[in-house]
Amino acid sequence: MSRIIAGVAGGTSLTSVPGQGTRPTTDRVKEALFSRLDAYNILNGAHVLDLFAGSGSLGVEAASRGASAVDLVESAEKAAAACRANADAMNRVLGWTCVRVHRSKVETYLNRVSEDALWDVVLMDPPYPLEDAALMTVLSSLARHLAEGAVVVLERSSRSVEPVWPAGIERFAEKKYGETRLWFLEPA
Repeated sequence: MSRIIAGVAGGTSLTSVPGQGTRPTTDRVKEALFSRLDAYNILNGAHVLDLFAGSGSLGVEAASRGASAVDLVESAEKAAAACRANADAMNRVLGWTCVRVHRSKVETYLNRVSEDALWDVVLMDPPYPLEDAALMTVLSSLARHLAEGAVVVLERSSRSVEPVWPAGIERFAEKKYGETRLWFLEPA
């Protein structure tokens, strides 16, 4: 059972995506990821984008920890329904609409969103089989939507080799947790 780890909604159970096809971020990885973001002092008041959101657990965790706006982007119908349930639960706790769900392919969303849209934190947990070329296309589209000082966190298999990062984005850190590797990226 997935849950919100900390913040105003800490301990709240989350709706999971029924069936197969998603790979939830473990509580251990989620805690390490958000501890690092807390150390960067970037979450409070941040605009957060959760791409390939699955159940939206990373995005609602960010909202619980002080993000002021969170956009969850997920294309699969069952996963988007879980995102909506978790966003509704978080918005009820907060008493206002902080978390929004967009049922869309990530590439379509990034090409459709306003040129003025900027995010401080981007959380990406794409399916592990997503090829590097497709991932780099997403990162290239994302680069123009990063606020100054933004942090992008990309979750991949620990067996993945480091991709060749597209223009406009560079890696500043990485961390391995068992079968998971987190790449920390920033605007170049």
